[in-house]
Amino acid sequence: MPRLSDTMEEGVIVSWLKQVGDPVERGEILAEIETDKALMELEAYDNGVLEQILAAEGARVPIGTPIGLIGDGSATAATGVSGNAPVPAAAAPVEQAPAPRSSNGPEPSSRAVAATTDGAHTTPERKKTSPLARKIAAELGVDISTVAGTGPGGRVVRQDIESAHRAAELDPPTEVVPAASTGTSAAAPGEYEEIPLTTVQRVSATRLTQSKQQAPHIYLTSAIDVTELFDFRAQINATLAQTGAGKVSVNDLLVKAVAVTLRTNPAVNVSFAGDKLLRHRGVHLGIAVATPAGLLVPVLRDADRKSVSEIAVESRDKAERARERKLRTDEMNGGTFTISNLGMFGIEHFTAVINPPEAAILAVGAATDELRLDDDRVVTRKILRVTLSADHRAIDGAVAAQFLQQLKGLLEHPLRIVT
Repeated sequence: MPRLSDTMEEGVIVSWLKQVGDPVERGEILAEIETDKALMELEAYDNGVLEQILAAEGARVPIGTPIGLIGDGSATAATGVSGNAPVPAAAAPVEQAPAPRSSNGPEPSSRAVAATTDGAHTTPERKKTSPLARKIAAELGVDISTVAGTGPGGRVVRQDIESAHRAAELDPPTEVVPAASTGTSAAAPGEYEEIPLTTVQRVSATRLTQSKQQAPHIYLTSAIDVTELFDFRAQINATLAQTGAGKVSVNDLLVKAVAVTLRTNPAVNVSFAGDKLLRHRGVHLGIAVATPAGLLVPVLRDADRKSVSEIAVESRDKAERARERKLRTDEMNGGTFTISNLGMFGIEHFTAVINPPEAAILAVGAATDELRLDDDRVVTRKILRVTLSADHRAIDGAVAAQFLQQLKGLLEHPLRIVT
């Protein structure tokens, strides 16, 4: 199992596209693997024959553990091509790259499968559903023909089945049978439905728990008058409409404003690293996106150098591909600061957990109409509340407060965002 992302510790074998005894050519897709961030395709790095499958479909395998053997076919011939059942991982050495040829002897006949691709290759024989997806569909009673696939090439995968099951609520409510009191709050059998966590959810649970335990969070909230920002956005979109360009959202302007503020105040664009701080030269903003598989964070690299229109196009594209699990791992790595916006759900204020190894995250709520005093007059203004969660080991309260003060100044005078 190769490491396919910087945070990956294990992968799930979604499906094998080759079987024991099948000839394999370099670059052919062997299997689909679910990582903590995306569905990836595993490709062969050499020609040969798939002699053994060491990890079955649905298996969760730690990185570095062999999952298959490619050789010259002699092992398959000796066993009569019957080796689809997984065998202990210790039966093969771990290799992350092709073994070099030795001038002192013949090349080994078998190697652990380890080469990968992010989905650039396809094969015409590929099925539209993975065996694991069909198995889970049968267990959950989901009609797989009605489920849209988000896997490579439109393949229906496990997450699609689980999402369809939750959304459609196909199963009728289970009748609750009163149970005798046992002095415990645990639910009795039949009162709940077990839903396995996706790989993304498992990894997020682990990393965010570690974040709360290891990073002392401080929270600062600022109420920002964005009345002028909404008017400014309307003017921009009116101009863009004349050129046929796409519209920009308030969130696009907010992303640009955050990027400019981080460039101005690099003390917040940092990571804590034991006895030192890492002050990042680039402003790489992560945008939290809710997906059926869990929370993903595509990264807009050098956001401070991009125009608002460029941010709008890139953020929409990456958010859409994140929901479809089509992002490359490099598009989700290297973030230095994250923005989480729940305003579209009507949430006015919340706090977010820092996404390690970053030192801060900005939670954005919905803009609401509120009454304000303007001299002696009562006026209605649009007020947006943002909350900065900061790692107090890396960012002092005064530094965090100054960041929010600078961001507030940009958003309340939006022309400064683009100048």
